[in-house]
Amino acid sequence: MSATPPLLSLRLSADYPNKPNVLRDVSFEMYPGEILGLIGQSGSGKSTLALAILRLLHLRRGGQRGEIWFQGRSLMRLSEREMRALRGRELGLVLQSPLSALNPALRIGTQLEEAWRAHADGSRDAVRSAILETLSSVSLPAEAALLRRYPSQLSVGQAQRVLIAMAILHRPALLIADEPTSALDVITQAEILQLFVRLNREFRIAILYVSHDLLSVASLCHRIAILHDGEIVELDAAEQILRSPQHPYTRRLISSLPSHPIAMREELAVATDQACVPAEPR
Repeated sequence: MSATPPLLSLRLSADYPNKPNVLRDVSFEMYPGEILGLIGQSGSGKSTLALAILRLLHLRRGGQRGEIWFQGRSLMRLSEREMRALRGRELGLVLQSPLSALNPALRIGTQLEEAWRAHADGSRDAVRSAILETLSSVSLPAEAALLRRYPSQLSVGQAQRVLIAMAILHRPALLIADEPTSALDVITQAEILQLFVRLNREFRIAILYVSHDLLSVASLCHRIAILHDGEIVELDAAEQILRSPQHPYTRRLISSLPSHPIAMREELAVATDQACVPAEPR
């Protein structure tokens, strides 16, 4: 992987007005088509890092210092207008609370069409075709009836798939998934993990998967970065970290699991290879 130029390379520190040093010189690289898991307990700085990459930390009154290089460009030197052109087109975001992230007053079709037209043109028929194709790719019915629904008429799992569809409409190079399964039941969590694997394989979308759940990270990711108290204390191939963790915090995380994460990785690989598209996903 090291022979390939990084898709994303960063070294960041971040603060809030009443909370300094939330991130302290956090540094890592991601490569095209990679799934990197960023794991840490609540308050460790995971969501802060995700927002900082997107240059949205100011929305929470936070500040950031350092460098972010994405596809050879310095994001820290881009204007807000230039960043808006990247967000949603080359950088996608999936949040943890889909029913809160979607506009309750707008139909699903309207929200997807607005997301499309923010970065591309096209006739109404061409846009509708692209939207339906994307809905199908996230295992939702490619039907006009779904587009006429409001968010309140969807299950949480369906709403999360709509958010994922919105995030990948323009096939971004990098998708940031911030705790995307925390609001879901166990069965739907497994389906969403399978979906991320499939999207990564089919579209070569790199995924930064942010979570406090080591089992889901272990089952999904190529490499794992352990974030603890604002610092990355360990970063390595997933199997290496799971079989031979080096940092005491990582060892505590793995020892607390009810089952060994290597088995989870193997189960997901089998499930993904054998998965069929459900007619009406949860």
